[in-house]
Amino acid sequence: MSEIRTVGVVGAGQMGNGIAHVSALAGYDVLLSDADPKQVDAALEVIRENMNRQVHRELISEKDMQAALKRIKPATLKDFAPCDLVIESIVEQDEAKRAVFASLREVLKPETILASNTSSISITRLAATTDRADKFIGIHFMNPAPVMKLVELIRGLATSQATYDAAVKYVDSLGKTIANAEDFPAFIVNRVLVPMINEAVYTLYEGVGSVEAIDKAMRLGANHPMGPLELADFIGLDTCLSIMQVLYDGLADPKYRPCPLLVKYVEAGWLGRKTKRGFYDYRSDPPMPTR
Repeated sequence: MSEIRTVGVVGAGQMGNGIAHVSALAGYDVLLSDADPKQVDAALEVIRENMNRQVHRELISEKDMQAALKRIKPATLKDFAPCDLVIESIVEQDEAKRAVFASLREVLKPETILASNTSSISITRLAATTDRADKFIGIHFMNPAPVMKLVELIRGLATSQATYDAAVKYVDSLGKTIANAEDFPAFIVNRVLVPMINEAVYTLYEGVGSVEAIDKAMRLGANHPMGPLELADFIGLDTCLSIMQVLYDGLADPKYRPCPLLVKYVEAGWLGRKTKRGFYDYRSDPPMPTR
């Protein structure tokens, strides 16, 4: 398998721009694509701001930042032919991901590794929709990717040893730590984390505590750096709901039933920080609880 030099990132949202950021700093040429070209421009600005922050904290040099920024280029999927590794990082929906892989089928060279940053969906099932199941793997970055040290690697049933070894080498080169996860719904981190968030929403739904009380209790009582409802807003309530639905459908266990209040917030379009309203209203400073 050829050495990874050029990385394609599909999706320029919060996760995609973070993956582009860390890849470019590690010396890879990066092609960044999104269905909305304006999102790529916004992502490049976010990457610049985040790297500037790293420079001010003396985590990287100005020279490192300028070199990394030059390595990231806006692209469309049709431009991905030179890529040695392509990481899909779009919305957590099976059908949307399959559409991306179908579009890449005629573009990628045979040896290109295809990866998904999915936080919950079966790698084996996604791989089966591609023309390279043996070269398909889950590379799940934590959010935000430039800060969080962990990456989950998930092998599908058909993932080859060579593909896994190449993924390990890539993740190691980013300075990240690997946790190997089996291909079960939500893998490790979200299998534990998102049901906790869902239970916090149930605690709110049942009137056991207010938004403020629940988050305070978990910050000060369990030493969590962020309360579960604040964390849900940070992740995105739509993403939390998608993961809970994958768990509920995949494991057929009623303990994974999404809380009706979580469903209601998503239906309202109150998705957290990205829409300025979730369990907190971010249009005020400081943010105020919405319940």
